Amino acid sequence: MHLNVLPTWILRITDHVLLIALLLAVLPAAVSPADPEPLILAIHPYLPCGELMERFTPLAEYLSGKLDRPIKVRIGTDYREHAINIGDGAVDIAYVGPAVYVTVVERYGAHPLLAMIETGGTPDFTGRIVVRDDSPVTQVSELRGKEIAFVDPNSTMGYLVPMYILTRDLDKEDVLRSSRFLGSHINVALGVLAGDFDAGAVKEEVFFLYQDRGFRELASTPKIPEHIFIARKNLPPEIVSGLRKALLDLSGSEPGRRIMNNIKKDMTGMVPAKDSDFDVLRVILRSLEEAGNSDETEKSR
Repeated sequence: MHLNVLPTWILRITDHVLLIALLLAVLPAAVSPADPEPLILAIHPYLPCGELMERFTPLAEYLSGKLDRPIKVRIGTDYREHAINIGDGAVDIAYVGPAVYVTVVERYGAHPLLAMIETGGTPDFTGRIVVRDDSPVTQVSELRGKEIAFVDPNSTMGYLVPMYILTRDLDKEDVLRSSRFLGSHINVALGVLAGDFDAGAVKEEVFFLYQDRGFRELASTPKIPEHIFIARKNLPPEIVSGLRKALLDLSGSEPGRRIMNNIKKDMTGMVPAKDSDFDVLRVILRSLEEAGNSDETEKSR
C-alpha cells in the first residue's frame, strides 16, 4: 500500500465529518428564529379609510422603531367590529373613542391603558349638534320630526352623547324614527351641508373643519375624556411598557409633535389615563340605557 493512499474506512469517516461540518455551518441559519409577527394597530372608522391610513401610518412607523418590531395599521369596518376585535384579542394596540372603551371594559374586562390624547392642552373634547346656516331651526325642541344624521350607534360624539342632549327635549322614538347612521363624521357634515338632513351630530374637530362652509351650532355636548390607546389584555408587559413610554414621549421632540399633528391638528400631547376618567361618560350611557335607547339603537342598525 502506498503511503499517500488512505484506506477506504478512513475516507468514509472523513466524508461523514465533512458532511457534519457542513450541516453545522448551515443549521444556525435554518433554525434561527423568524422575524416577529407584526403588531396590529387598530383604528375605528371615524374618517374615511384612506385618510386614517395617512394619519396613523407615521405613528405605526415610530412605534415600530421604538419596539424594533413591525406594526401594521388596520381600519375597522365599523365601531362594533372594532370593539369586538379588541375584546377578542384580534388586535394588539387600539385607538378607541371613549364610548367604545367603556363598552370594551364592560363586556370583556379591563385592558391596559397606554395613553390618552390631549388636544389644545386638555384631555377632553366635545361634540356639536349642527344645522345649516339657513335652517329655520333655532333650538333642539324644533327638531321634532326632522331628519337627523348620526355617525354610528357606538360613536361617542357621533351619536351617544348628542342623543343624550336630544332626548332632554325630544321623544327618543321620534328621533330614531327619522335618523340615519352615515358611518363617519365627514359624511354627516356633508349630508347636512347638502341639505339631505335637517341636523347632524359631529365631533368638534369636524365642526371646526366645516364651520365656514355653512354650518352653525345648535347645541354643544358636555366635555368627555378624549380618545385613548389601549393594548391587548395579554400583550407581554414589556411591550405594554414600551408602547406606553413611546406614546407619552411623543410631545418631547419635533418629529413626535409632527406625528401627533398628523393624527389631529390641535393634538398637543399624550397623557396617562385611568379607568375612572370615564365615569362621567358611564353616567350618560347609563341614562340612555335606562331610557331604552340601547334597544332602539340595535333596531336602527
